Amino acid sequence: MTGGTAQRLAGIELGGTKTIVVLGDGTRIVERREFPTTTPDETMGAALAVLGEWNRAAPLDAIGIGSFGPLRVDAQAADFGTILATPKRGWSGAQILAPVRRAFACPIGVDTDVNAAALAEHALGAAQGCGNVIYLTIGTGLGGGVLLDGRPVHGAMHPEIGHVRLRRVAGDAFAGVCPFHGDCIEGLIAGPALEARLPAHPADLDPVDPAWDPVGMDLAELLAQLMLTFSPQRIVIGGGVANRQPHLIARARDALPGLIAGYLGDMDAAALSRMICAPTLGDDAGPVGSLVLAAQAMG
Repeated sequence: MTGGTAQRLAGIELGGTKTIVVLGDGTRIVERREFPTTTPDETMGAALAVLGEWNRAAPLDAIGIGSFGPLRVDAQAADFGTILATPKRGWSGAQILAPVRRAFACPIGVDTDVNAAALAEHALGAAQGCGNVIYLTIGTGLGGGVLLDGRPVHGAMHPEIGHVRLRRVAGDAFAGVCPFHGDCIEGLIAGPALEARLPAHPADLDPVDPAWDPVGMDLAELLAQLMLTFSPQRIVIGGGVANRQPHLIARARDALPGLIAGYLGDMDAAALSRMICAPTLGDDAGPVGSLVLAAQAMG
């Protein structure tokens, strides 16, 4: 925020596993509440109750919502702010924006949780000064937010990076766990996939175990495709799996020169280490991103 008194903003980060509601002095978090993401009615009801409490204490200037997807982000669509077909039971067709609009008259911004996190890292974190940014989260699912010239990519939908299908390691027969696509990248390396794919729980498997090798290569294939498709200046990787298994990012980064095969001549190990990094804001990237969406909604 620049100039004058910072706005009283609020944000909702609606994740597949938990929901975080934050109050901001501008984009600085001053209070937060967390609870599990259960049913749409229960979860949105809890979020609205927190926002209502804060609004009664002093009116909110704007609210931002960063939601798991797929989410309708076309503001001209009749179902704008609605979750589309999702593997999360009970959430397909859930209205995210509408109940907040009914309860509050202030400006409200909505986007995917990963686009929100990308905006936060672009404004305040690891991607400052970068126009083209990709934020990946690898956790219960795999999502990707894309900024081109600092703006989130929207079109017919938003990028669904987790559901792209990539070249597999020769001899790897793991079928994947995505209920829609099987061995898309989410079905190969997100949390449920690792539990099904590895010989032990990921937390108990030695980072040097060769069972991690195809997982690291799958992530490397994704990163190579993103580099060649979007020409990002920064790829920020967060989420529970990435945070708990940092060796996966190192494995993928080490494999990238071989996959790129000299085509991007300036992408040596040092350049890749700068480009592919952890979020400076850590687990706060999404919540701060919801406050950035609120600030943007004010125009």
